[in-house]
Amino acid sequence: MPAPELDRLARTRRRVRWLAALGGAVACAGVLTGAAAHLRTDSSPVLPTNAHGAYGGAGESTPADPPPIRVRIPPAVPAPWLAPARDGGHLAPGSNPAVLPADVLVADHRNNRLLIIDPRGRIRWMFPRRGDLAPGQTFLAPDDAFFSPDGRFIVATQEDDQVVSVISVAAHRIIYRYGMPGVQGSGRNRLANPDDAMLLPGGRLIVADIMNCRVLLIAPPAHRPLRVIGPASGLASGGCWHAPPWRFGSPNGAFPTRQGRFLVTEINGDWVTLLGPRGHVFWSVHAPGVAYPSDTNQVSPGRLITSDFSQPGQVVEFSRHGRLLWRIGGLNHPSLALPLPNGDILINDDFNHRVIVVNPATNRIVWQYGHLGVPGRSPGYLNDPDGVDLVPPYSFLIRNAAPARHW
Repeated sequence: MPAPELDRLARTRRRVRWLAALGGAVACAGVLTGAAAHLRTDSSPVLPTNAHGAYGGAGESTPADPPPIRVRIPPAVPAPWLAPARDGGHLAPGSNPAVLPADVLVADHRNNRLLIIDPRGRIRWMFPRRGDLAPGQTFLAPDDAFFSPDGRFIVATQEDDQVVSVISVAAHRIIYRYGMPGVQGSGRNRLANPDDAMLLPGGRLIVADIMNCRVLLIAPPAHRPLRVIGPASGLASGGCWHAPPWRFGSPNGAFPTRQGRFLVTEINGDWVTLLGPRGHVFWSVHAPGVAYPSDTNQVSPGRLITSDFSQPGQVVEFSRHGRLLWRIGGLNHPSLALPLPNGDILINDDFNHRVIVVNPATNRIVWQYGHLGVPGRSPGYLNDPDGVDLVPPYSFLIRNAAPARHW
C-alpha cells in the first residue's frame, strides 16, 4: 500500500479516537448543550444508579439474565480451503500450540490482509491474494473479522475505510459490501467508522456505527438499514453521548450473548450496555478502571470481558455490577479479548504487533504469534493486528449467537 494511503488512514484513525475521547469529556463536563436539549426533547429517563455505577430499568431489581442456551460444539473438521502446512511454524519461543482448539483468524490491519494461522504458527489462508480483488476494487485496513455462523463467509470491518465487506472463504471473493470505501456518511449505504460487524444466524448484519452514535441491522443484499437503534440522522445530529437506546456514546461493538441479547460498548464515558433485540435497555455499567473500553463480550452469564485500548493497556473481566474480577496489564492498545473453551484468553495486542493467549490463572503468555513491538509482513510478523476469531466450529458466533436469529 502506498505510504500516502497508510498515512491517511492512520490520521483518520487518530482523529476518530481523539473525537470520541473529546466527545466523552465534553459530555461529562456538562457543556454539551445539544445533548441536554436532546434529552429534554425526547424525555429520556434518568435511570437509577447503584453503588457500582450500573443502572437498569429498575435499578438493582432488574431481572436476572435467562440461562444460556447450550450450543453443542461439533468436532473440528479440516477445512478444504486451507492451504497445506509447508513449514515448522513461526511462534514466539515458549508458545504451546495445544492451548488453541482451532486455527486463528487475524485482521492484520496495517498489512491490509486477513490471515488464518494454525496453532503452530503457519499461515493456512490469506486474503487478498493476487487476483482475489476485482478490477478497481480495494481492501484497505481490515479492523475486525468474524466468521459467519455457517463458516462459509468472513465479515471484515474496514473502519478507517468506511466499509464492511463479506468475503467468501472458499472463493476468495468479496460478495457483498455495505458502505462506500473512503466515504464517511450517515444515509443509505453509508457508515462513519463502522466496527465489529457480524453476520448473524438468518443472514442479517449487525454493526456498531461509531461516529453516527448508533447500531445498525442490515439485511443483505439490501443497501439500506433494516433497523436503526440510535439517531436516524447520524452525523447530522451532533455528537455522541450515553443515552441508550436513543443514542450511544461512540459505540465500538455490539456483541451477541447466549441469551439472545447484545453487549454494546460505548467509548465515551466507559459504558457497557445490555441491549435487547428491539432496543430495550436491560442495564448499563462502567468497565472498572478502564480508560477506553473496546469490544466487550460475555465470558459467562453475569461475567464480562473488555479490552482497554490505551497505553498502557489492559484486559479486564468484571461482573455486570462493575466489580473487577480479573485483569492483565502491560499491553499496548489491545482491542479485543475472547475467552477460549479451556479458560484461557485470546488477545490481539494491537500496537505490540502480536496476537497472544494468556492463562488467567498465572497471567502468563502461553502462545504468541508476532514479534513484540516489531511490525512486519513476513511469516511470523504482523502489523497492528486489530481483530481475531477462531475457525469454526469454535468461532465466536457459533459459540455465542445461536439465539440471535430473532434480530
